[in-house]
Amino acid sequence: MTLNALFDGAGKPAEAAAYEREVEAETIRLRRDFHRHPETMFGVDRTAAEVAKQLIAYGLEVEQGVGKHFGKGVVATLRGSRPGRTVLLRADMDALPIQEQNEAPYRSASDGVMHACGHDAHMAMLLGAANMLSRYRGELAGTVKFAFQPAEEGALPIEDGSMVSGGRDMIEDGLLDDVDLCFALHVWPELPLGTVGVHRAYAMAASTHFRVAFQGVSGHHGTPHLAVDALLMAAQFVTEMKVAMASEINPLEPGVLSFGTLRAGTALNAIAENSEITGSYRVFEEETVLRVRDAIVRRSSAIAASFGGGSEARFRLGTALKNDPRAAQLALTAGTAVFGAERALALEQPSLAGEDFALYLKKVPGAFAFLGSGTPACKQPLHHPNFDIDERMLLAGAKLHVRFVLEAMASNDVQER
Repeated sequence: MTLNALFDGAGKPAEAAAYEREVEAETIRLRRDFHRHPETMFGVDRTAAEVAKQLIAYGLEVEQGVGKHFGKGVVATLRGSRPGRTVLLRADMDALPIQEQNEAPYRSASDGVMHACGHDAHMAMLLGAANMLSRYRGELAGTVKFAFQPAEEGALPIEDGSMVSGGRDMIEDGLLDDVDLCFALHVWPELPLGTVGVHRAYAMAASTHFRVAFQGVSGHHGTPHLAVDALLMAAQFVTEMKVAMASEINPLEPGVLSFGTLRAGTALNAIAENSEITGSYRVFEEETVLRVRDAIVRRSSAIAASFGGGSEARFRLGTALKNDPRAAQLALTAGTAVFGAERALALEQPSLAGEDFALYLKKVPGAFAFLGSGTPACKQPLHHPNFDIDERMLLAGAKLHVRFVLEAMASNDVQER
């Protein structure tokens, strides 16, 4: 049996069908284990250890502790029998600080944490692909790298004050130094199960995370003139930034700014000495990313000064996810091989959601695909406490990764670095 036999449709050999059932059962088991034991941001020690264990079992070269600053990534290398391109496939490992409301037997065992964005499925599908590709490595002309990254959902500060995500951490550790093409996918409930969608250019917005802290002077509610109200500064900042988005950004360019958290004060009858507000904004052009950043710094500083207080702003600047058009065509060809031509969709409208994989595509040609996961039973959006997937998609996602590799290794359409 050859690797291509897995894509023969209804006429595939019995051996291939049996092997598919074996891989599918394994991906379901892994996905449920990851779902039951979610971990957030860079705190993915258990998850990374399980991923590494599986990759080692497949006979791959495995490097743990990848990342210049936090060192929590896992990278496995598979060398084919002949020289050729190096293709990287990526999955994200981190969950979200959300309390799960599902009652499935594999529901999260950690209070306040769940895989509400499908990263459990992403890991299981990429491990399934590693399983299949390692079994048929003799058919490969080139090298495959399997990257499992932490902290796709956010970033943490380092010594210089900048915010570092998992993708940046691994890229700065040399992850992409020898890579010619890269691919990733994301489960997407807005598309029906059994489809894949790929954009030929912009796919997702530059999602910038910001954190603004105000410093004031605490005081009694009966003597507000002797205090500097940090909570009031934060409240005014909310209004000012909504005005900025309406008046300083080109109205023909998509863009949105929203706030996520506000922390201030320690007592009901005391004026808050400190406040902190966090949020994100999503635009597409790099110039606009910087324009909104400057507006946040300028307006928070002016508000603080007008109250007689201080302010500090920190950012994880976003990068828009833009597919290489030729790599996007390879991804669509791969989707056709897995799902059929009518279910491999060239998407036009980009999403205002953000994705850390944008940093990969800024360095190396590649494409990001949306794997349809929408069914009547699994219709909740990403980041919802009832989010779940139909596990029938896991084998298809693993095969899509495999096909990314086969198309990339066979094609000369995409210029290597």
